[in-house]
Amino acid sequence: MRSDWRPLQSELRRWQDAGLTLPLWWRDDDAVTVTPQIEKLSAMSDELGLPVHLAVIPREAQTVLAEYVSDQSVLIPVVHGWAHQNHAPADEKKAEFRLHRPLEAVVADAEAGLSRLRGLFGDNLRPMFVPPWNRIDSKVAMQLHGLGYRILSTATPRKIPLAAPGLAQINTHLDPIDWRGTRGLIDPDRLIAQTVELLHDRRTGRADNAEAFGVLTHHLVHDQDIWTFTQDLLHRLLDGPGTPWTAPRN
Repeated sequence: MRSDWRPLQSELRRWQDAGLTLPLWWRDDDAVTVTPQIEKLSAMSDELGLPVHLAVIPREAQTVLAEYVSDQSVLIPVVHGWAHQNHAPADEKKAEFRLHRPLEAVVADAEAGLSRLRGLFGDNLRPMFVPPWNRIDSKVAMQLHGLGYRILSTATPRKIPLAAPGLAQINTHLDPIDWRGTRGLIDPDRLIAQTVELLHDRRTGRADNAEAFGVLTHHLVHDQDIWTFTQDLLHRLLDGPGTPWTAPRN
């Protein structure tokens, strides 16, 4: 796999020349247990010096994962819905936390997710809610702060800092996987161009640079190209203006 990183290197130099910093975070979805991929993710995170926010599916989460995370300071568990179960009809995009069920039932699942993972991970858990497929109804989001959540994370640059009163919006912005096609790595030059565009918008004030720039991965489906590209990208961002961001405990 060959990639032309020169466009990104040029953009990163502009950031450094302007004295700007880029808050950078990493989210990896769909964890339930310890696997060779989780171990590889942890090793890569440690080598990079960038923690991974591990979005754990509460209903399926196993005790062995909590035990492993307790020994891995680079893994930061967060709540990934409840069961990663689609409730949308066939003619709609998949969603677990839109109003395809009564609001009370949807909110109860969000509450159950936080409760179960607090029981497993204790103080290691950060109060971040990651809805499966990055989709959530605004009426559900309005209830999250009252349940104990402090951050909502979906995808694409946020429009406003708060998703609801007391609930920060911290999204992911780059996903290297071609979900609608090969399910392998998207063309690297396309990903690099997308990253440059996102950073350009932040540097020029068109997007909110106070929101941490999020790279999204899914360890269970990575091939070697996805692992390699992700590591190369994060290395370059951290060698430039990138500074690690992690979700607060409260």
